[in-house]
Amino acid sequence: MWPRSKTETFKAAVPGMHILGTGAYLPRRVVASSEIDCRLGWAEGSCEARYGLAKRHVAECDETSSMMGTEAARQALAAAGIEANELDLIIGACGVMEQAIPSTATLVQARLGLGDSGIPSYDVNATCLSFVQALDLAAMKIRLGQARYILVFSADIASVGLDWSDPDTAAIFGDGAAAVVLGAHGEGPHASRFETYSSGGQACLLEGGGTRISAARDPIAAARASYFRMDGQAAFRTAARHLPRFLRRLMGEAGAALSDLACIIPHQASGLALEHGLSRLGIPQDRVVKTFAMFGNQIATSIPTALHSAVQSGRVKRGDLTLLVGTSAGLSLGGMVLRF
Repeated sequence: MWPRSKTETFKAAVPGMHILGTGAYLPRRVVASSEIDCRLGWAEGSCEARYGLAKRHVAECDETSSMMGTEAARQALAAAGIEANELDLIIGACGVMEQAIPSTATLVQARLGLGDSGIPSYDVNATCLSFVQALDLAAMKIRLGQARYILVFSADIASVGLDWSDPDTAAIFGDGAAAVVLGAHGEGPHASRFETYSSGGQACLLEGGGTRISAARDPIAAARASYFRMDGQAAFRTAARHLPRFLRRLMGEAGAALSDLACIIPHQASGLALEHGLSRLGIPQDRVVKTFAMFGNQIATSIPTALHSAVQSGRVKRGDLTLLVGTSAGLSLGGMVLRF
């Protein structure tokens, strides 16, 4: 084992990931919970009382994933004081891509005017945890000295895949995009961890868009498979069973306690998860950033949107120790402890 002084010198020489700027885009159309009540034939106030959702944003036809992602990226670049052509890498971290080929990151690169730049651009996908997975990958690229400035964006349009015969699923999702620009000027994440329990994989499904169910073979089956299906209670039960141990391991790897965290930014899965799930874990509610009531579940976009909201409101300040944490289809758990 190295002497302590040499270890400290080695660590100091390794570049670490630092969030330089954030940005977000919300679609123009705002759908109030009362509109959802009307659509479902419910008494006014039922949706908000049942799900804790006051409103959400729904993308219009011209507000594609790449368009929204680009607008969020421009905000993040401006906040970071970085020009788009200074980027070394663009990572798309959408829960659902705009199209199968090419990647949403490629589309955003073009919209940023970087079509002939050669800047590598590609997507990573872990559904609702795509943003955290992308941050983990970006941190490794920075630590290896392979990148200095990286753009990570998430953009999701859940509204196109909702089945309104299942209101418990359809009523809680919203659209939007968010982005961060990362630089090699920090200490990097203190810890990151991901676990997958595929025994719970049937709780959240979107079976279309791949090679198994094809419109060329069976257009009726392909149309059915384009709708998202979720058993929220099953997903919650699986997550609740594994989250306590997961968080203990993550915080242990970070060498920190929950009481050390200035801010906790969870995936905004549902009102139930935010109000009851986190409290069962002993997480202080006054430190939790909650955006679900205003935006709904934005899939992968929910964590970076909540991060941007916390930065803009001053809830997250420079130097704050912050936890990003959530669950995703798979069923997967993921989290990262970092200093903003």
